[in-house]
Amino acid sequence: MKEFMLLIRNTEDAKTALSNEQHQEFLNGCKVFIERLEREEKLISAQPLIREGKMISGTPGAWTEGPYKEGNEIIVGYYHILAKDMNDAIEIAKDNPEFAFSATARIEVRPIKMKEETTGFVYPKTV
Repeated sequence: MKEFMLLIRNTEDAKTALSNEQHQEFLNGCKVFIERLEREEKLISAQPLIREGKMISGTPGAWTEGPYKEGNEIIVGYYHILAKDMNDAIEIAKDNPEFAFSATARIEVRPIKMKEETTGFVYPKTV
């Protein structure tokens, strides 16, 4: 199995129009999704992200600190998963409840680099 990061993107206010009942349904959908991934031994970690943050850039001695978003879309959470390959990771991402509750949701599916091929350096593993 290979490691992938599913970066959940959505508009900052995507869920504000949901009723309390719909929001609870969404949270329950996330719980069910997470529990299924755990049973299948495909979940390493998953967390929602707080909407506020900072973006830093620059070089030592010349840092810039500003808002973390360019537009209305932000990363609202992530899933660190195990999958056979990119296609398997994409199929897992398609089951994410974010899509059932928001037409603006997008998920970035990215393989995680475990080793630098040029130097042989192996990144530390937390699993």
